[in-house]
Amino acid sequence: MFSAMSDRDLDVVVFGATGVTGRRVAAYLAGRAQETGLRWAAAARDAGKVKSVLASLGVSAPETLVADVADEASLARMAARTRVVLDLVGPYTLYGRPVIEACVAGGSHYADLTGEMPFVRSIIEDFHGPASTAGVKVVQVCGFEALPPDLLVALAEERARERFGEGLSEADLEVAFTPPPGLPRLSDGMSGGTFQSLATVAGSDEAALIEDPAVLITDPAAAAAVRRVSPIGLAPRRGFSGAVIVPMAPAPFINPAVIHRTATLLAAAQGRPPQPFVYREGMALGGGTATLPARWAVAGALSGMQIGLRSLARARPGVRRPIAAVMGRLGPSSGFGPAAERLEGWRWRMAVRARTPSGRELRANLEAEGHPGYLATARMLGEAGILLAEQGATPEGAGCLTPAVALGTGCVARFAHARVRFSVEE
Repeated sequence: MFSAMSDRDLDVVVFGATGVTGRRVAAYLAGRAQETGLRWAAAARDAGKVKSVLASLGVSAPETLVADVADEASLARMAARTRVVLDLVGPYTLYGRPVIEACVAGGSHYADLTGEMPFVRSIIEDFHGPASTAGVKVVQVCGFEALPPDLLVALAEERARERFGEGLSEADLEVAFTPPPGLPRLSDGMSGGTFQSLATVAGSDEAALIEDPAVLITDPAAAAAVRRVSPIGLAPRRGFSGAVIVPMAPAPFINPAVIHRTATLLAAAQGRPPQPFVYREGMALGGGTATLPARWAVAGALSGMQIGLRSLARARPGVRRPIAAVMGRLGPSSGFGPAAERLEGWRWRMAVRARTPSGRELRANLEAEGHPGYLATARMLGEAGILLAEQGATPEGAGCLTPAVALGTGCVARFAHARVRFSVEE
C-alpha cells in the first residue's frame, strides 16, 4: 500500500516519541505497520531514550532518528526522509514553528496536537500560502481536540446538503465519558503537557484571542459573521439529551475555532459563500447518585473555572504574565501522565444534533474506547498520519488545514482501527 507512494524511504515519523502521548502513537503505528506495511520511525533528541521508552511498552521502532527543535539541520533531515511528521513536542508555541518550517521546506505533511489557538492563527498567517505552494498539508489540533467534533459536524453538514439541499443553521455537540472502575486519579484528567500549554497561552501576547470563535478565519467579513452568530458560551445548561452540560475540558476555546474554519474552507472549495451556523458544545455530567441540584452546583464550579481562564486571558500583561509563569512552575510538567492501568477502560461518546435553516434535523454519532486525552488521541493521530501518508486516501489540497478538510469525511471508517466509530442518522 505504501511502497510505491514516493521515493522517500519513510511514510510516517513520530517526533517526540519519548513523551506521554508520543510513545503511544509509536505503539499504535507499530501495530498498524504489521497490517499495512507502513514504513515508520521514531524520533527524539536521545535515540537511546527512545529505544528504552518504547521497549517498556513492548515496542521496537524499525528505525530511530535523532532530531532536536534547536537543530535546524536535524529537522531538515527528518522532514526530507518522510511523507508525514507527527509532532508531539510541545508546548507548540515554544517548539512547534521550527518543525513546521522544516516540513514545508522539505515537502512533508505535518500534524500535531496543539490546542494553542493564538499559535495556530500565527501558523495560518505565515504558512498557509507557502504550504499550499509546496503541496504540504499542515494539520494542527488533530487529537481529541478537534478531530472527532470537526469530523462529526462536517459529516452532518455533508449529509444535510446531500439529503436536504441546504447546510446547517446550528450544531449542538455533547460528549459523555465512562471511566474505568476504581477511584479517579488526578492524572486521569489534564496531562502535564496540556497544563503547560494552557500556561504558555495564558502568558502569550495574544492570549485574548482564545475566546474568539473566528480566530482561525482570515477573511474579515466571514470572521465577523461567525462572531455575531456563534459566540462561545460558558454557562452551564441543559443539553438535548436532558443532561446537565458544562464547558468542554480542558478548554472550551479550541473546537469552535477549528469547526468554523472548516466550514469556511469547505465553502470556498465548493465555490459558495460561507454560511455561519450556531455551534455549541459541552460535556454531559453523569448522574450517578448525585441529585440534580448537586449536579448544577458542580456545573457552576466547572463553568467558573473556564470563566476564570477567560478572565486571565483578558487581563493586562502585567497581571497575566506573572500568573501564567506561576502556573507553569507549580503545575504538572510535560512528563506528567496517567497510570497505564487507567488507559484502556474508558468509554466515551459524542453526538451532534444538527438543524438546517428549514428545520430539518439529523444526528452524527461517535462511539470510542480508550482514555480520550491520551490513548484515543494517540490512536487517532497515528491513523491520521497513515491516511496522510497514503496516496489518494485524503482529498487533494494543501495549506494549513483542519482535520476534517485535510482528511475528508470519506476517511471516517478508517478510524475504527483506532477504536473510534462514526455514524450519521436522520
